[in-house]
Amino acid sequence: MPAYRLSPSGQPAPAALRPFRRRVALLACLLGDLSACGTPLPPVTWVRLPAQGTGPVDRVVPLPGADAQVWQLMAPVTLPGHLDRDALLVPQGAAGLQPLGGARWAEPLRDAVPRLLRADLSQALGAPVWAAPLPPGVRPTRQLRVEFGALDVTPDGRGVALQARWSLADPRGATAPRVADAAFATPASGTDAAALAAAHRQALLRLAGQIAQTAAAGP
Repeated sequence: MPAYRLSPSGQPAPAALRPFRRRVALLACLLGDLSACGTPLPPVTWVRLPAQGTGPVDRVVPLPGADAQVWQLMAPVTLPGHLDRDALLVPQGAAGLQPLGGARWAEPLRDAVPRLLRADLSQALGAPVWAAPLPPGVRPTRQLRVEFGALDVTPDGRGVALQARWSLADPRGATAPRVADAAFATPASGTDAAALAAAHRQALLRLAGQIAQTAAAGP
């Protein structure tokens, strides 16, 4: 065991305690106590995608017989893997990402995005858009699959860039599926978490309008 020099009071001298204190501080850092390392954790801000977008979605002009269509948004609505976390990520450098302060998504995007997109589609189409499981007796006549390539904060931190591809199919196989895509940026009113969450929501609203326009253009 190391020998400690005692002070006249019989207690270890301050110089002898320094290595011990350093070990305690290092152990606290390793155990995740960042406050002991001199970097206190920032306060957490929980944000969500608003239930309603701040602008109207363009209603499509129904085609003849559109009231007989039964729409189904198929699962899963896929998102890039880096969005499968609770941090609100913003760009860092050419290819990096970092959490925005202490901002966290209150609801996972993998749950919020399909639910809100389905609501926006229903508003744009003027008809219910179902998700599985369907109610008894309801049979879909049009099945929609959506895949997101991006739903990210823009490099300048002042908007949201969205890329998506979708396909619309007749579940009976009477016609070949139609495939379309979209890519656009939606500006945000600021660079804070609330403004960026609102921009995410507006991007979904805009995507729903584009999907509805494509879907209503033909069988």
